[in-house]
Amino acid sequence: MLAYIVRRLFAVVAMLLVVTLVTLSIFFLIPKMTGSDPAAMFVGKQADPASIEAVRQKLGLDEPILVQFWHFVSGIFVGRDYTGGGDTIHCAAPCFGYSFRTEQDVWSMLVDAFPVTLSMVIGAAVLWLVLGVSTGVVSALKRGTIIDRAAMITALAGVSLPIFFTAMLAMLVFRTQLGWVNASYTPISESVGGWFGGLLLPWVTLAFLYAAMYARLTRATMLEVLGEDYIRTARAKGLPEPVVLGKHAMRSTMTPILTIFGMDLGALVGGAILTETAFSLHGLGGLAIKGVSERDLPLILAVTLITAACVVIANLVVDLLYAVIDPRVRLA
Repeated sequence: MLAYIVRRLFAVVAMLLVVTLVTLSIFFLIPKMTGSDPAAMFVGKQADPASIEAVRQKLGLDEPILVQFWHFVSGIFVGRDYTGGGDTIHCAAPCFGYSFRTEQDVWSMLVDAFPVTLSMVIGAAVLWLVLGVSTGVVSALKRGTIIDRAAMITALAGVSLPIFFTAMLAMLVFRTQLGWVNASYTPISESVGGWFGGLLLPWVTLAFLYAAMYARLTRATMLEVLGEDYIRTARAKGLPEPVVLGKHAMRSTMTPILTIFGMDLGALVGGAILTETAFSLHGLGGLAIKGVSERDLPLILAVTLITAACVVIANLVVDLLYAVIDPRVRLA
């Protein structure tokens, strides 16, 4: 088991390095090849060639891509010095560079936005995992009944309705008309009640979408598992039905659920763009939109790498949890 963990950690590091190199090439090498100089984006439209060349040297854009890659990766761990115009600016580790538009340290922007996204995603993930899995299990056990059909109709509505529509509907009913929740997000350090009230609607809205998908997947997987030979054998041996379902059926059912949960959680931590936009939450999704609209390459690069890191780490955790949930993985 220890050797497996070590191998997976090396694979994670290698994957993150490859993602970083590819992303760096996309944002800084390809634009230069197509005639869109990143240094000109930094300076602005009214820039003279001398200013563009000075910025190119300051950011190290005149160096080969592998050298830029080394400076970028090492800057994340030990910081980086930017020299230009006779001045030297030290960017403390972890360093993702400076915004082309505001010249603000990108890492500080990520630190301000990340707690908002993390709070929203973790709360929604708990809701959609509990509601989705429990609804799918009940629907599978009550197959063909009114409970099954009602649950699947609700799940179909959750999958079909756009998230911005459910977000606006939730705000209209629960915030505007009933006044049950707060109007804006409040950091948990300032007020726990304000934090909970400001995130309640985003949690429910995001969870409604994902719980619907998890309910459909859980129902399909549970029905397949209940037809397996070892389930019939467990029942024939006289085991109580809760033991058959909880100890045997649920372990196999949770394997595909855990797989997509890790991928969904990792991707959403990188920014739930539609949900954050609908509820005016200033998280990583908002930073991504800001970076794209303003062509702020360091900001886009940082959000992309954070998202990739979250997905890779989430998949690593999922792989390790397989052995806990499914005994067959331990034997393998």
